[in-house]
Amino acid sequence: MSRLFTPIRIGSVEIRNRVWVAPMCQYSCEEQDGVPGDWHREHLTSFARGGAGLVITEAAAVSPEGRISPQDAGIWNDAQADAWAPITERIRVHGAVPGIQLAHAGRKASNYRPWAPERGTVPVSEGGWQMLGPTDEAFEGFDAPRAMTGSEVEQVVADFAAAASRAVAAGFAVLELHAAHGYLLHQFLSPLSNTRSDQWGERTLLLQRVTEAVRAAAPEAGLMVRFSASDWIDGGVTPEMTAEFARVASAAGADFFDISSGGLDARQKIATGPGYQLPFARAVREQADVPVAAVGLITDPAQAEQVLAHGDADAVLIGRELLRNPHWPLFAEAELDGAPDGSVGSGSVWPAQYTRGRRVS
Repeated sequence: MSRLFTPIRIGSVEIRNRVWVAPMCQYSCEEQDGVPGDWHREHLTSFARGGAGLVITEAAAVSPEGRISPQDAGIWNDAQADAWAPITERIRVHGAVPGIQLAHAGRKASNYRPWAPERGTVPVSEGGWQMLGPTDEAFEGFDAPRAMTGSEVEQVVADFAAAASRAVAAGFAVLELHAAHGYLLHQFLSPLSNTRSDQWGERTLLLQRVTEAVRAAAPEAGLMVRFSASDWIDGGVTPEMTAEFARVASAAGADFFDISSGGLDARQKIATGPGYQLPFARAVREQADVPVAAVGLITDPAQAEQVLAHGDADAVLIGRELLRNPHWPLFAEAELDGAPDGSVGSGSVWPAQYTRGRRVS
């Protein structure tokens, strides 16, 4: 059996394979109430039916002001949790583990969604709101945030904990803290955006406090943290810093780490290519001695298998390739482990109804 289709655990949660669905924002809560609907159910359950081991939702905001756009999904109230519950059940029925990404956008909140004709910050008159950040420095192209008071930072910790409790009640077995891509926890971690002079100027403190609070609120859940391991700009976050962030979060209760990069500063110069973020994942894995998942232009089954064989990561997160083909894990399993006659073993991710399509020759 290929490494890609061997089981693995996040904490005490067992996952059937190492092909995981990366969080991908859908900006599709049309009522602007954060309640997931038909689109979210069909979108997410297609990946579970398609053979993924872990299906992580898009960023779910822990408070209304934590949304990236007015159409973002949320987990800040019970109505949202109730709407997530049947989605998590359908993911489980198809054999996958449901996960949710808990997020706060900070100074990158209140944006128009990507396909809107407008760009930048949504004004209050159109359903936008005042963003919050570590300081009042704006992300290029957006309105300036208001620097958070100490009590507002404390409220963020409480919001993450409350969201974690709701997520578990809704059936999510894995929680991921979004500390990447220039959103609030990343803003506090990076020296480019956190120049505070109070206690929250200790850049890992908010990460530590949020991780501890979420672990206390959801003691049985698998707990992941997504980091941007590089800001791709001088003076920003580096892989060495990220390894230290992982050590802090691990000590606070995190089980697994999702290693991405970028998103904090519009001046970033990212050198992309197949597997371009693998060196970051490997660096954090080796320096912090923690399990990690790799992400970023992983599109081919053999390539994904080599990520694990070479020790770059313990699992792979697939994003855009799954948008193109939600059944990519089935294709990968057939290519890596398939018998010429299409027969399947008891551990196959193929639904019985689809096995006639597994023949590889």
